[in-house]
Amino acid sequence: MTTNERLTKVYDAEQFRFIGKELIDVLANHLSDLHHQKEKTVYPNNSPEEELHFWQNDLEEKANPIATLSTLLNRSQQTQHPKYMGHQTAVPAPISALTSLVTNLINNSTGVYEMGPASNAMERVITDFTAKKVGYDIFSSGIMTSGGSLANLTALLAARKDKAPNNVWEEGHNEKLAVLVSEEAHYCIERAAKIIGLGDKGIIKVPVDSNFKIRTDLLPQYLEKAKADGLHVFCVIGCAGSTATGSYDNLNALAEFSKAHNLWLHVDGAHGGAVVFSKKYKSLTRGMEKADSVVIDFHKMLMTPVLSTALLFKEGNKVYRTFAQRAQYLWDSPETEEWYNSAKRTFECSKPFLSAQVYLILKTHGTDIFEKNVNQLYDSAKLLAQLVKNKPEFELTHEPESNIVNFRYVPHKKMSLNKLNILNADIRRRLVASGSFYIVQTTIADQLTLRCSVMNPLTSRKDFIELLNEIEKQAVSILDAAPMLI
Repeated sequence: MTTNERLTKVYDAEQFRFIGKELIDVLANHLSDLHHQKEKTVYPNNSPEEELHFWQNDLEEKANPIATLSTLLNRSQQTQHPKYMGHQTAVPAPISALTSLVTNLINNSTGVYEMGPASNAMERVITDFTAKKVGYDIFSSGIMTSGGSLANLTALLAARKDKAPNNVWEEGHNEKLAVLVSEEAHYCIERAAKIIGLGDKGIIKVPVDSNFKIRTDLLPQYLEKAKADGLHVFCVIGCAGSTATGSYDNLNALAEFSKAHNLWLHVDGAHGGAVVFSKKYKSLTRGMEKADSVVIDFHKMLMTPVLSTALLFKEGNKVYRTFAQRAQYLWDSPETEEWYNSAKRTFECSKPFLSAQVYLILKTHGTDIFEKNVNQLYDSAKLLAQLVKNKPEFELTHEPESNIVNFRYVPHKKMSLNKLNILNADIRRRLVASGSFYIVQTTIADQLTLRCSVMNPLTSRKDFIELLNEIEKQAVSILDAAPMLI
């Protein structure tokens, strides 16, 4: 076969039609089996080396795309399974998978209008829709980015541009800059701060209270201490759903403090910011509308595949100044504010068509579907917390504000912290190895806890009861085999 014939075969429409029809049947059957729990394995639990070895060998096998894709399905973490309660990863609406098929095939970027006319227009629709839910007015604007980490980094760059005493973008650092942030903030905040050159001293971590919210009463003394140390604080960062516990900072108090000291207020609502779509739970983000910038991930509680994040600015013109630079092959002037050329406002030029999946979910299932999903997840977390409290051998670490529930198995109240940590880590290891459930663990105040993120709206009371019973069963087995833990 000639090179031309081989390349022609790559793009053959009829072959695509044949494989596509068969693949849809495979995916639909897989989805049905997971939802009805005919497929029992939530996580395959292969070691990294085993998995690497398998795919190294597979690449040498004769091509069979349906067989390979079916194997890929079965060897992956099953986020669509109701007993998946692990990481903060969305259970994507199936329409989003079909949307990705289209956007991947047309391969339109969103950097400039001519590269993606529909993608730029859709992005404007989705970010305007989300900004309105936050409570922003017509002067706001937003962009879609590839994930919360990049969005938080972009927000800090905008904050630095607006509040730093000199133009770092053009002149470099002339002063030591710093940000104030909760000690419970996601690690990407610290990473972003270090990327922009703040260093360890420029990341000022403020303690949290017993509910894991930033101590706003300590902000004045931490600001004064920073000044005494020769640091110029330019931004305060609030959490709308911290990573470990899902706790919400007092955004109103942060807004008042920021305004009083001429600081930029950024809210990392990557996870919990989704409640802006819910009348029932929106009060958790009271004060968010006063923030200068907000991040909300669609790929967490808003039914969208990774990565898809909205970065919103209260004063939309400020983000244009962040990345002002010449690119004569893309646009005529760096100074003009053109919403349809999104590369003027973000790192990404060849940016994926991120808004289409969100748009099609809303278009297909109604603009209130996000509200219904968030309410279901938060209500379910409260149910799980109550079931935990009903069992005497279990201890709830904190009352959940979101869909994140932390708890641990405590067979004896006098059991040492070290032994409790060992026991609960082993419970989690055995649970995951069995493939019957997938949960994670975290450490809160030196206590290792079992952590459930309720991400699937199809997860039921029955699933929660079976989870707690299985944890209890595994604990008894461990203690029988190792009585010295008691």
